[in-house]
Amino acid sequence: MSEIGFKLLVGLGNPGSKYKQTRHNIGFMALERLAAQQSVEFKESKKVFGRIAEIGIGDTKQRLLLPSTYMNESGRSINAAICWFDIEINQVIIIVDDMDLPLGKLRIRNKGGSGGHKGLKSTISHLKTEDFCRLRIGIGAPSLNPIERKVKTCEHVLGSFSSTELLVVEEVIKKILASLDLIKEVGLERASNEINSYKNELII
Repeated sequence: MSEIGFKLLVGLGNPGSKYKQTRHNIGFMALERLAAQQSVEFKESKKVFGRIAEIGIGDTKQRLLLPSTYMNESGRSINAAICWFDIEINQVIIIVDDMDLPLGKLRIRNKGGSGGHKGLKSTISHLKTEDFCRLRIGIGAPSLNPIERKVKTCEHVLGSFSSTELLVVEEVIKKILASLDLIKEVGLERASNEINSYKNELII
């Protein structure tokens, strides 16, 4: 990974207004907040099958990618961006929702399987490796009962956050942006300890 942090930041989600602020789109939400914070806008790029924004200049430039391929084909956009911008896989971080983590929890890892997440599954398929960094954001599960969970999964991930949940999400996104800065400052290994031990004060 570059000493300035990651060169390609990818938020996973689904394009279109109907999916805004749904649980599956929390990766989009994080990068949209980062772009707004840096006063840059996303522009559609047919070359990478997604929307791109750029922050920083020269060697410090980072590209933010929101795939327009829908979640199940996220890997096609990510692979295209890696090739087009000539970026190494270890310079990429993917920000993604995770039902296996409670709302308000974060986990960052340098590699791993898809955990059943279709966006990560597509990414692994297109990149032909599991060795890429992913920051997983807890969105909680619809049920602890395995059968009920399976039935309600689609409705859950494509459902909108409640007003109470959005308060938690707001704090989580602030932590994510601070964590990306921390990675630049101290490196991924040291930053991971703080990220993975994060406790959201709004969660009792």
